[in-house]
Amino acid sequence: MTRIYLSPPDVGAMERDLVMAAIDSNWVAPTGPDLVAFEADLAAAGAREHAVGLSSGTAGLHLCLHALGIGPGQRVAVSTFTFAASANAVAYTGAEPVFVDSERESWNMDPELLEQALAEGRTSGHPIAAVVAVDLYGQCCDYDRIVEVCDRYGAVLISDAAESLGARYKGRNAGSVGQAAVFSFNGNKIITTSSGGMVVTDDDAMAQRIRFLATQAREPVAHYEHTEIGFNYRLSNLLAAFGRGQIATLADRVAKRRATNLRYRELLSDLPVTFAPIPDWSEPNYWLSCFLIDEGVSIDPEDIRLALEEHDIESRPLWKPMHQQPVFKGAHSHLNGVSDDLFTRGLCLPSGSSLSSDDHMRVTEVVRQVFAAA
Repeated sequence: MTRIYLSPPDVGAMERDLVMAAIDSNWVAPTGPDLVAFEADLAAAGAREHAVGLSSGTAGLHLCLHALGIGPGQRVAVSTFTFAASANAVAYTGAEPVFVDSERESWNMDPELLEQALAEGRTSGHPIAAVVAVDLYGQCCDYDRIVEVCDRYGAVLISDAAESLGARYKGRNAGSVGQAAVFSFNGNKIITTSSGGMVVTDDDAMAQRIRFLATQAREPVAHYEHTEIGFNYRLSNLLAAFGRGQIATLADRVAKRRATNLRYRELLSDLPVTFAPIPDWSEPNYWLSCFLIDEGVSIDPEDIRLALEEHDIESRPLWKPMHQQPVFKGAHSHLNGVSDDLFTRGLCLPSGSSLSSDDHMRVTEVVRQVFAAA
């Protein structure tokens, strides 16, 4: 029986054709016409003026903060309910992450707790210089409220849109809010370049600065001249060619993942589970379909995960909050218990855009068996 993965790459003939054309043209690395075209595609997808292709979304977050001058002695507020990359990028600069918990309405950063963190930073003499707000599981943060708080306290907003390409917030494209936004093209994302990421921004100077830093901060002279430390973070033309084939079918990928999410909700509607909420201001890309086991039900999500694994089906717990991670022990945090509860009761189901009807039935039958046996 074929293994069902959580969110596998979904590759078509267009990607093969574009990659072969790049190989035949010898535009393999480091940059070339496919990278330029892919950057234009992503600038449009994020409703931005500029885009810079990089080796990963993590690199994008790092360079955004670095370009803003964030460094040792400064603090950056970060969603606690996220993958480690969001916080690691802050640590790379030498700055200190301050973790902010989630709201129930969207599972994303709580604007009221963010305001609490910014106010405390101001009164303590340790102001928060920047905010990294993460769009979880393909759903945008409540950006109107977050932007208002950031503006009031003078904090620069970076949108970690690694999981939300193709989503919308109040009709605005994911990635269109903040000083800059970062997309990820890791193998499990809604589109992939195998590995890779993109910074999108309306700030021309910032885009130029990030592009410069990503190419080892090499000065524009014939010999190799460096006046500051740079990074080897640029996306290759070959991977960009692959990405061009992926982004061309983004709308179809979103539609398929939405259908998957709705199908799960239908097939499991009689069980004591609650799927991730969708506020009226949100149009998610449904990157992953996630649910919570209802309170008071004596089933551990790990029981379901292990049962699925026995049937060769990959699933995953919701993100373990950063304030629970040993590496960030002792970090300043503003908590309300939401992310701890989500981690305790939540599970992500297989959600790839190539998931078949038979796959749906395999997954839901195992989930139902666990509940029936409890």
